Amino acid sequence: MPHNASRSSTKSNPLKPPSQRQQRVSEEIRAALAHIFERGELRDPAIAGTVITVTGVKISPDLANATVFVTPLGGGDPKPLVEALNRAQGYIRHEVAQRVDLRQAPKFSFAADLGFDAIDQVEAILRRPEVRRDIVGAATPVSDDDES
Repeated sequence: MPHNASRSSTKSNPLKPPSQRQQRVSEEIRAALAHIFERGELRDPAIAGTVITVTGVKISPDLANATVFVTPLGGGDPKPLVEALNRAQGYIRHEVAQRVDLRQAPKFSFAADLGFDAIDQVEAILRRPEVRRDIVGAATPVSDDDES
């Protein structure tokens, strides 16, 4: 067997679900970030007055990198928010390190959570008259009297 063949089985699988440790650390980081944002500790004008919702944290298996999914509460354009958070990444990392017991705080990258936009799109589709007609028609039971 070639030397490289044995190594390929030790590489991490990108489709593998997060470990229990990754999930626990992600949740601790999410809570710490929510606390930092709630207290209004960031002074960037692009963030001022914006209530930030942290919808999730995806952390790498080695806990060195974390993607934080955020959205402004109440909707709006998340792009300026994400840019401001990425600019403040060093300060945020320092603050998280003070609150979460890790050997080393992960490097953060912030991304907009587009899930809420997708929900709005699905709801808009479901409100269309032709779709509502199909949904209501499919939900109406057919009785034996209707079949002649």
